[in-house]
Amino acid sequence: MENSSRDMPVGIQDFEKLRDEECVYVDKTQYVYKLTRKSKPYFLGRPRRFGKSLFASTLKAYFLGKKKLFEGLAIAELEKDWIEYPVIYIDFNKGSNECLKNVQDLLSYGLKEYENQWGIIEKENNLSLRLIHLIKTAYEKSGKKVVVIVDEYDKALVNTMDNKTVYDEMTSFFKGFYGVLKGMDYALRFVFLTGVTKFAKVSIFSDLNQLIDISLDDQFAEICGISEKELLEQFQPELHALAIETEKTYDETVAELKKRYDGYRFSKKEKKGVNMYNPFSVLKTFMHLDFAYYWFETGTPTFLIKILINNHYDIRKFDENDVTIAVSEVDKYRANETSLTPLLYQSGYLTIKAYNSDANVLTLGFPNEEVKYGFLKELLPVLAPQILNDSFSAYRFSQSIKKGDVIDFMKQLTAFMASIPYDAIKKEHRDEQYYQHLFYLIFELMGQFVKTEVKSAEGRCDAVVKTFDSIYVFEFKMDTKATAETALAQIDKKGYLIPYTADHRRLVKIGVEFSMKKKGIKRWLSVPKFEEEK
Repeated sequence: MENSSRDMPVGIQDFEKLRDEECVYVDKTQYVYKLTRKSKPYFLGRPRRFGKSLFASTLKAYFLGKKKLFEGLAIAELEKDWIEYPVIYIDFNKGSNECLKNVQDLLSYGLKEYENQWGIIEKENNLSLRLIHLIKTAYEKSGKKVVVIVDEYDKALVNTMDNKTVYDEMTSFFKGFYGVLKGMDYALRFVFLTGVTKFAKVSIFSDLNQLIDISLDDQFAEICGISEKELLEQFQPELHALAIETEKTYDETVAELKKRYDGYRFSKKEKKGVNMYNPFSVLKTFMHLDFAYYWFETGTPTFLIKILINNHYDIRKFDENDVTIAVSEVDKYRANETSLTPLLYQSGYLTIKAYNSDANVLTLGFPNEEVKYGFLKELLPVLAPQILNDSFSAYRFSQSIKKGDVIDFMKQLTAFMASIPYDAIKKEHRDEQYYQHLFYLIFELMGQFVKTEVKSAEGRCDAVVKTFDSIYVFEFKMDTKATAETALAQIDKKGYLIPYTADHRRLVKIGVEFSMKKKGIKRWLSVPKFEEEK
């Protein structure tokens, strides 16, 4: 069922089109007014599909003096002058950006439009020189300083990070192209760049060193996205329609939206940092009146996941809010494979969970279920490529355990592990952590259908699964170090069952012995004992 009561601006990144078509708009124009009081260059970093392009387009409409578009919005009460300025708007969302020639052709086409507008007939061959000439001409002919807006400035860089040759070419080119802005202060009224991350250590911004980064500025924490206050105040018709369609109460509907799409934080200070909902996913949910993981439908840079595996990142830390990074590093990316944490944050896979002001360190973790389960689903085929060609489903695992059929569950788990091709992963990566990650992913993905945990008050067991009538505690051991009996003994020794002893449900301990030689499950034991155990 489609929601036809109000138009959701899904896929609309142009402010003028959004207003002309009378789509729902969460008013962010107060931030336009606040930013534009000074003639400064700004950078805003946000994950993809988070509203950066719409905000950049809103700035464009404002500087073009299109007052009528802003009727009824916050800025209409704030702005009195509405001065029209020359605007150069460069959008890297358009066209292919997989090679330098395509990027240069895209830029050339965009600059040509403005050159025609300002009557520039003789064009320089060099794109940097063309930009200088364009700004200078627009400034001199209009008598007003020029506004330069670059949307997704780093898209070509992010998309080519796994191709060093192309990436280095892009870096060299963009350093020169953006660097010309520094020497044009006299002719610039305002400069605004959006992107995912600041490639500061690869010199892109070294020539534009007066740039003001507002990505973690408390004042602009809500500049993109949807806050809970905005959700509850501005989407009442959609919330009630969604509740009816999904057969939930209003409160259950709000809770489900929060669990799936909320949790992004763009401020160090918790008391000022309002958590934000992913706007793309929320609007898609209201449009289709159905909960789904919409953000991941728009594409994921899988090379990031491969680099995580190749560099032995402990992916379990993401789920435990156990990733830390210095504030000075979170907005940058270094061009090597060992510092992916900043890019994972900037890309939206991790968000701020806590801030230690004494150490000036941020703790990061998954923002919500959409990101968590989408990310884990992307990880699993990298660890176990065979699932791309079979019918693996965490739902099948969860149904067996829900029915209390431990034997079937263990058979499925054994078959899955045995089906992984020996050469699927490089030899140096086929270690104990690799198999621990596989177990972790299977149980965490089951968490969409049954309650799972990986921690208890007394320690960290490998997995806990809760069903209506039972609680299962799993411990996995490699046969090079221990046995299934050892695993069961550890459950008792570490007291993994203690937190659940007051629960009315049946408690089941399962110890699993994994064979490093055969790359599969060797034996498993349980208490209470199930028949056909091996």
